[in-house]
Amino acid sequence: MNLLDTINDPSDLRKLPRTQLTPLAGELRQYLLDSVSKTGGHLSSNLGTVELTIALHYVFETPHDRIVWDVGHQTYSHKILTGRRERMPTLRQLNGLSGFPKRDESEYDTFGTAHSSTSISAALGMAAAAKLKGEQRHAIAVIGDGSMTAGMAFEALNNAGVEEDCNLLVVLNDNDMSISPPVGALNRYLARLMSGQFYAAAKSVGKTVLPGPLRELASRLEEHAKGMVVPATMFEEFGFNYIGPIDGHDLDSLIPTLENIKKLKGPQFLHVVTKKGQGYKLAEAEPILYHGTGKFNPTEGIKPATAPSKITYTEVFGNWLCDMAAVDSRLVGITPAMREGSGMVRFHAQYPERYFDVGIAEQHSVTFGAGLATEGMKPVVAIYSTFLQRAYDQLIHDVALQNLDVTFALDRAGLVGADGATHAGNYDLAYLRCIPNMVVMAASNENECRQMLTTAYHYPGPAAVRYPRGAGIGAAIQEELTSIEIGKGEVQRQGKGVAILAFGSMVAPSMGAAGELDATVANMRFVKPLDVELVKQLAAEHDYLVTVEEGAVMGGAGAAVAEAMAAAGIVKPLLILGLPDKFIDQGDPAALLASVGLDAKGIAASIRARFGIAGEPRLVAVKS
Repeated sequence: MNLLDTINDPSDLRKLPRTQLTPLAGELRQYLLDSVSKTGGHLSSNLGTVELTIALHYVFETPHDRIVWDVGHQTYSHKILTGRRERMPTLRQLNGLSGFPKRDESEYDTFGTAHSSTSISAALGMAAAAKLKGEQRHAIAVIGDGSMTAGMAFEALNNAGVEEDCNLLVVLNDNDMSISPPVGALNRYLARLMSGQFYAAAKSVGKTVLPGPLRELASRLEEHAKGMVVPATMFEEFGFNYIGPIDGHDLDSLIPTLENIKKLKGPQFLHVVTKKGQGYKLAEAEPILYHGTGKFNPTEGIKPATAPSKITYTEVFGNWLCDMAAVDSRLVGITPAMREGSGMVRFHAQYPERYFDVGIAEQHSVTFGAGLATEGMKPVVAIYSTFLQRAYDQLIHDVALQNLDVTFALDRAGLVGADGATHAGNYDLAYLRCIPNMVVMAASNENECRQMLTTAYHYPGPAAVRYPRGAGIGAAIQEELTSIEIGKGEVQRQGKGVAILAFGSMVAPSMGAAGELDATVANMRFVKPLDVELVKQLAAEHDYLVTVEEGAVMGGAGAAVAEAMAAAGIVKPLLILGLPDKFIDQGDPAALLASVGLDAKGIAASIRARFGIAGEPRLVAVKS
C-alpha cells in the first residue's frame, strides 16, 4: 500500500516518522499530476506547495489550529490530506469538490477563499478570537508573493504587528509568480532579498541553524546576516519576528523551523521559497501555461490548442484594444495582474509604454485609471466582473462622482463554470446601474461586443461593457471601429403575444425560446440608460412582457424594466427571469444555466408556466 493511501486525515499524517514524509511528498505530487490531468484545474500552484502543506499539517494540530489559504487555488494537497482524496475525480464539477476552500465542505477549510489577500485579516481575526476566549491555538495565514502586493494584506500586517500576544503565523509562499508575472516594488524587494549569497547561505545552514533560533550561535548568525544584507526587513518594521528565507521544498528545514515557531509568542513571519510546478518539468518551465489546465496527457504535456471555430470574447477585447490603440495615442490599458486572463498579451507586446499591470490591486487599478483620466488620457480598465466588486467605492467615489472618462471591460460576466460562486460575475448589472453617470452595456455577440467597447470608449464618462467567459455565438466581426447609439435596443424577432426583452448573453437562448412560442425578442443592449421607448412600444403591442438576463434578478436589468413600467404607469404582466437569490456552485456552464432555467428550453417553460400558451391574459403582479 502506498503511504498516501494510509492518510485519511492529518492525525494519520502525524503518526508517520519524519523519514517517511519525503516519500509521501513524492506520492502526493504524482497523485496531483495524475488527478488534475484528468479533471483540469490549477496545477502549477499545487505542485509548488506539496511539502509546505505536509509540514503545516504535520506540525500543527489541525483543525484545532487554523490554516487560512490565501486565494485557495493551491489547496489540492490540503484537500487530499484532509479526507477528500476519493472525491478528487469530481474536482470543479457539478455537485463535486470545489477548487477552493469552502467552510461547508470540511472543518479543515477554516475560511472560504478564492479572491486574493484576505488570509492575514481572517487569520488575525481567528487569533484574536482565540485570545478573547482563552483558547490556546495557532492561526496560520499562507499567502503568496503576488497576493502580498495588495493593499488589504498590508492593512492586515499593520494591524497584526501591534497584537503582540496573538498567536499568528504568516507564511509567505514566495514562488516569484502570481498568475501573470509579478510586478511592482515589493517584488523587486523580494528578488533582492532572494539573490546572492544570503539566500544560498540561508538554504545551506537552514537544517543546522534555523531549528534552534534560540541558540546563541543561531542568534548571532541571524543578526550578522540581516545586518549585512537587510538592515531591517520590512516585515520586522511591521512588528513581526521575521524568519527565513528557507527552502519550501526541504522538509528537513521546514518541519524543525515550524516546530520552533510554534513555541514562540506573538506575530511570526516565515518566508519560504517554492517553485511553481515543482517536480513536473513541463510545469516548472511554463508555470503560466500550467496554472489552470484542462484535461491533458501528463506524458505529452499540454498540446497547442487547435484554432477554435469561434473566437472568445476575451480575444475580441484584446484585438479591439490593439486596434483602438493604433488610432488613439491617448489609450492606456490597465489590468490588476490578469494580463493573460483579460486578453492583453498582444497589447503589452505592441504598446508596452501604454500597458500598466498594477498587481493584485483592484482598488488601485480603478483610481489609477481615474488619475490618468483627469490628465486627458483614455484609460481602459480590463477587469473580471467579480474582481470589480473589490473596487466598488473607487468606482463610485473616484470615477463616477467626478464623471471621469474611464472605460471598464468586464470579462467573465455571469456564470463562469468550474471556478464556481467565488468567481461568478452575477452582480455587476445590479451594482453598476444604480451609480449615477454610468453607462452599462451587455454584449449579445462578438461583433456587438466590439461595437460596445468602441461606444464606451467614445462616451465622455464612465462606461462598462460586460461580456461572458468563453466563445461567442460565431458572429462575423467587422473591422471598423463603429459605435452604436447609446440607450437604444433593437427588435431581433417579431412575434405576437409575448415580448422577450433579452440582455447580453441571453439574447441567443431567448431567440430559441421565441421560436417555440412565436414571441417577439428585443436585444435591449443597454441596462443603463434603458431604452424606455422600446419598453413602452413592446408593452403596447404585446400581452405579456418577459425580461431575461444572466445576472442577479434582484436589482438587475429586469428590475430596471419594472421600474420604467411603473414610472410610465404601464400595467402589464411581467415575468423577470435571471439568476436566483442564491450562490451557484461550480459545474459546466451550460448545465448551470439550464439548472436555473436560462437555456432556451427553460425560458420557454417558464413563460408557459406563468402565462400559458393561449387564452386571455391573466393578472400578474409586477415584480419591482
